Amino acid sequence: MPWKINYDFNKLRETIENDKDSVVIFYGGEPLVNYRYIIKVMDSITAKRWGIQTNGTLIHKIPEKYWKMMDVVLLSIDGRKQVTDSARGPGVYDAVLGALNYFKKTGLKRIIARMAVTENTDIYTDVMHLVNLGFDLVHWQLNVIWSEKWNFTEWANNSYLPGIARLVNDFLNESKNGKVMGLVPLLGILNAYLFKPFRWVPCGAGYRSITISTDGRILSCPIAVSEKWAEIGSIERGFKTSEPEIPEMCKDCDVWPYCGGRCLYAIKEGVNYWGKEGVKEVDEVTKNTINQIIKIGPAIKALIKAGTIKEEQLFYDPLLDSTEIIP
Repeated sequence: MPWKINYDFNKLRETIENDKDSVVIFYGGEPLVNYRYIIKVMDSITAKRWGIQTNGTLIHKIPEKYWKMMDVVLLSIDGRKQVTDSARGPGVYDAVLGALNYFKKTGLKRIIARMAVTENTDIYTDVMHLVNLGFDLVHWQLNVIWSEKWNFTEWANNSYLPGIARLVNDFLNESKNGKVMGLVPLLGILNAYLFKPFRWVPCGAGYRSITISTDGRILSCPIAVSEKWAEIGSIERGFKTSEPEIPEMCKDCDVWPYCGGRCLYAIKEGVNYWGKEGVKEVDEVTKNTINQIIKIGPAIKALIKAGTIKEEQLFYDPLLDSTEIIP
């Protein structure tokens, strides 16, 4: 994928503005490295919603007025300082906190912590750390499939899944007090339980969302920058989304409506990285996570019926925020 944008800008404008409900998210790598292009796009194109996924280290490259135009900012931060800096480099945690404080002063209303979860993560401690820092929402993704294979199942059983149980319990207790915690995986899975089951991967890859690469190709998945199966068109030719097909491995799965296959890239390429057994390991942890969350579904329904919480407090569409839902 080339560093320089080399497609027709007017075609980009046409592609975005043809969708009256367009949500435009700047994505990388680190998109702020190309901050001049972000400014050009926001100055020249009309979109219903703007957002960005960033590591937060270059935010002052863009004048404040553009941040005031943003509807959502996702900041890459993995939890506590030692966890974040061990993976991303010394000083990154402090830089992200600086960005968080700046955005709050700017008046930005939707700031999401976007975590990468590794064997160094204590999911309960690190998620609650970010909640207490004042992020509006916290989202996390497991460092699985395209990383080097690690002792994932042992870590999940001993640390991650017990931590998920604690988060689910806190979510329910807070809901009983009329407050809905901004935990993206819980909100998304409960949405599938309460309102509308997933038909396909929750991020919408290839059927509700697309990726425009720097060379003008239109991809179903932003990770699949070299895989031919991901190419669904181009800025020049246009594109066609595809109706989802349930993968063979998911057809008999009882959590499909709350999962939608988890991740398109993992479905297509997972066995090439971790093999069949490795993919099964991830599936088992995914199923366990989903089952823990939907277990509180009836209690949440009862709280809605009693008026303790409102449906709109729980409604969550991942496409508005560019989140994946399933860790």
